[in-house]
Amino acid sequence: MKRLLLSLAVFAAWSALSPAVSAQETPWTLERCIAYALDHNLTVRQGSLTVQENEIAVNTARNARLPGVFGSGSQNFSFGRGLTADNTYANTNTTSTGFTVGAEVPVFQGFQAKHNIALQNLNLAAATADLERVKDDIRTAVAGAYVQALYNREILGVAREQTVIDSLQVVRLEEMLRSGKVSAVEVAQQNAALAQSRYQVTQAENNLQLSLLDLAQLLELPTPEGFMVAVPAEGFVQPRLLPSPEDIYADALTERPAIRAEEKRLEAAGTRVDLARSALYPSLSLSGGVGTNYYTSSGFQSASFSEQIKNNFSQSVGLSLSIPIFNRFSTRNNIRSAELGRKRQQLQLDETKKSLYKEIQQAWYGAVAAQERYRSSEEVVKSARESFELVSAKYENGKANITEFNEAKNTLVKAESDLAQARWQQLYQTCLLDFYRGGSLAF
Repeated sequence: MKRLLLSLAVFAAWSALSPAVSAQETPWTLERCIAYALDHNLTVRQGSLTVQENEIAVNTARNARLPGVFGSGSQNFSFGRGLTADNTYANTNTTSTGFTVGAEVPVFQGFQAKHNIALQNLNLAAATADLERVKDDIRTAVAGAYVQALYNREILGVAREQTVIDSLQVVRLEEMLRSGKVSAVEVAQQNAALAQSRYQVTQAENNLQLSLLDLAQLLELPTPEGFMVAVPAEGFVQPRLLPSPEDIYADALTERPAIRAEEKRLEAAGTRVDLARSALYPSLSLSGGVGTNYYTSSGFQSASFSEQIKNNFSQSVGLSLSIPIFNRFSTRNNIRSAELGRKRQQLQLDETKKSLYKEIQQAWYGAVAAQERYRSSEEVVKSARESFELVSAKYENGKANITEFNEAKNTLVKAESDLAQARWQQLYQTCLLDFYRGGSLAF
């Protein structure tokens, strides 16, 4: 019995370290995984481009208040018969050259520029919140895959522990068979149990590699080779007191970017109503310009180019007022459509809040259930370990057969597997609730 316990202790230490030792680099913490994913994820990068596009739209809306300046030049040639100054017709060739520089300043456009700037700023805020929402989705997805890898890692350790136990029993039974204390049937049964344990180790190794592959793909790593996750401290995994769903929801309303994005879109929808109503107001613009021209005609003496350009120089200033009177109810219908859009966005905001509260409730009840399973699993493991030790002692003294020993061992293995699942599930659910309240996902 002492030999068995010593071997188990040695193997437990080896199995806990072997995944990290076999890795080609330091195990990745959850913080490192999330940071890497946010830097390399394609969806996040696309969201960043959307934010930049909205920044350009804001700049364009602000610059709409600036005056527009334009310049033009023209060159015309005329050939053929035409009426002359003495009221006769003659073949003449004429040329004219003109230059104009003008500017137009919007003085009043029914507050369109003001509302458009506000609208583009709100669109930018919504796009920024959307980008943060995408990042949060990446964070939770990475955390979920990370926990799955931790669970599969622990299951692999349990499977290896089972293999060690079965291997030691095969050696022991083969020695007892040579001395005639057991039958060949018992040795065959234990060899079958060992083969099953080795199969479970292979399956657990495959599950771990697949979970690491899923996590590596979320991180956009070029290859999962040498990739391994770090195990959090034991104290961090322990259950802790949970706030109520209502308290979590109250904090989440101000912290979750999905809510902020829909609120900004609701404000933008109200601004679109104001923008549509601005078409009811008259618009006033100021314009001004300078120009000159040069003219020649065949058969007539013309002043020089520089002299004409100087003498024909002219200036102009003007005001233009446009008053909307009737535009086939287009403005009225645009206002109605904008108001409907605002109502639709209000419903969208309410739906987002409802979905958030539903998610929080599900996460809270999931965390409570996971914590209860964790506590119960600890008791089950404790009882199963005590039972296994008692059966092992009886087996060592010949008071229990190999079937009873394997049943006790399998019960312990299942209890340890259930405990591992409950441990990491309650950790993920608890951290997820903290994340809803504005905390960071950190194990």
